[in-house]
Amino acid sequence: MKRNTLISSSLAAIAFLALFQTSCRPKSPGSVSVGDAASKVYVAPGEHDEFYNIVSGGFNGQISVVGLPSGRVLKILPVFSVFPENGYGYSEESKPMLNTSHGFVPWDDLHHIAISTTKGEHDGRWAFANANNTPRIARVDLTTFETAEILEIPNSAGNHSSPFITENTEYVIAGTRFSVPMGDDAQRDVPINTYKENFKGTISFVKVGDDGTMDIAFQLVTPGVNFDLARAGKGKSHGWFFFSCYNTEQAYSLLEVNASQKDKDFIMAVNWKKAEEYIKAGKGKKVKAKYAHNKLDHKTHITTSTIKEDVLQLDIRDFDDLVYMIPCPKSPHGCDVDPTGEYIVGSGKLAAMIPVFSFTKLMTAIENSDFEGEYDGLSVVKYESALHGIVEKPGLGPLHTEFDGKGNAYTSMFVSSEVVKWNISSLEVMDRVPTYYSVGHLMIPGGCTAKPHGKYLVAYNKITKDRYLPTGPELCHSAQLFDISGDKMKLLLDFPTIGEPHYAEAIPASLIKEKSVKIFKIEDNQHPQAVKSPADARVVREGNVVRVYLTSIRSHFSPDNIEGIKVGDEVYFHVTNMEQDWDVPHGFAIKGADNAETLIMPGATQTLKWMPKRVGIYPFYCTDFCSALHQEMQGYIRVSPKGSAVPIKYSLDGEEGK
Repeated sequence: MKRNTLISSSLAAIAFLALFQTSCRPKSPGSVSVGDAASKVYVAPGEHDEFYNIVSGGFNGQISVVGLPSGRVLKILPVFSVFPENGYGYSEESKPMLNTSHGFVPWDDLHHIAISTTKGEHDGRWAFANANNTPRIARVDLTTFETAEILEIPNSAGNHSSPFITENTEYVIAGTRFSVPMGDDAQRDVPINTYKENFKGTISFVKVGDDGTMDIAFQLVTPGVNFDLARAGKGKSHGWFFFSCYNTEQAYSLLEVNASQKDKDFIMAVNWKKAEEYIKAGKGKKVKAKYAHNKLDHKTHITTSTIKEDVLQLDIRDFDDLVYMIPCPKSPHGCDVDPTGEYIVGSGKLAAMIPVFSFTKLMTAIENSDFEGEYDGLSVVKYESALHGIVEKPGLGPLHTEFDGKGNAYTSMFVSSEVVKWNISSLEVMDRVPTYYSVGHLMIPGGCTAKPHGKYLVAYNKITKDRYLPTGPELCHSAQLFDISGDKMKLLLDFPTIGEPHYAEAIPASLIKEKSVKIFKIEDNQHPQAVKSPADARVVREGNVVRVYLTSIRSHFSPDNIEGIKVGDEVYFHVTNMEQDWDVPHGFAIKGADNAETLIMPGATQTLKWMPKRVGIYPFYCTDFCSALHQEMQGYIRVSPKGSAVPIKYSLDGEEGK
């Protein structure tokens, strides 16, 4: 009876919120005045956007690179999902990037982005991205805009609370969404209803080297809660990290009811500098943990995958001065730190207010042991002792907050479909604008850093309904660009997005565009199968393995006629792009290939594996337009029966290779 009453109450609340949302929705898109918006987002032909916007793709596992203010998609950057457009995950060089302890995993759910910082400010070196499903962290090189490294996160499930970075990119942090049992098979094979006894959470601290290389430094073992979002301290709060926690009820079924019972959950404050001290003092415990570390070598353009076997752990309950819990209403989603590092904003998605905590007050409360009890052995700071104040009646469903660097905060309101601007010091609501519809995350360029660029705000909306031409039951999501340079927010543009964006970060184009790699110097190509001259192109048989060393240049392959391949052979096409002109990649595809094409950048080498299954003549060709004679860039391969005596033979324009 109690369960039915709870479910009925939950459904009633959802119905009310839906009614509220519908009634508050503007009557038509035209009810928002955009004034001279078109001129403010117009980027003239040949001109460049002011910002790169690096946007998560959600369930497509990719990143989209969008120019701001134009809203133009500049690139889809493959990260966790195979990508036939350029052969990522299909070429022999890139396949290892998607290796995990579970084997080859060609998809994931990419939720969050973090761009590297120095002294709390964006520096344009790398972007980090998370894989929510099979827990992983990726590092993208922003000079080449390619995935350079992927590190699997062990002892984790649902890697949602990541990748958040410390002020100088010392660490990338990953908290588990789903607490799970850990240890060997016997420890993991437990009844689900033993959640409170056997399920634990983890927070992984991934060390980032000077060259960007990642490695798990240590993990914190936590009570079995769910981590949602997090932010590092900065300035005065440098050395601390703050995580929103929900499901402090430790429920394991029907969480929409059973994980929403308490008036307050927590923000977990972690003293990571103290954790470092304990690790250096040998307090960590090494535990078995199998996980993959995949890294691209920029000299060879080859990814290698290494399976690692253990990690260092600290159980936070063994240390009194490592972690403190701050009560926060209710089912907090966002946990955001202002540019000064003084204020921590909690966004309880089931609350009708926004609590703002003071780092200074938090430190005083900890020093004075001003606690109201414990949660699973962890000290709980008195709510009022850490509270700076409350933003009253900002809207319904606060999710995520960013800052403009002028003393103002902006919070997305999912249920009431709006963005609310409020003053951090006075906590007064200054402005509000509707969004179309159900805004999730929002983004201000630099809005999570110590130096925001308070000019634009982008709202990432979950529902589009009537915004664009209908495309069947599956509609795109939408982004809306607002001008926040004045006292009032002004809608400038809305545009469809790629996949399901959750979070994004934007960075001034000036930090990246002059460093962007345009070609790979062919003399620097250290790929073991690179061919640096058409004279060295050849076909070599090694048993049933055939290696085809091809060159590509406008507008032919060398060689372009190949015979002596047999059914059942394992054929590797090692294609080197001889171009040294910017923006002239060449593609390579062959009839009957059951993987994909591959796209080879100027000066680089890529390999496509092919296993012919039938006798015949197989054309191959360039898939990426390269010149007026692009259509002529093709060749033929003769496949003979298995066991035939046809010798290897190859030629270009009738001149046979030796």
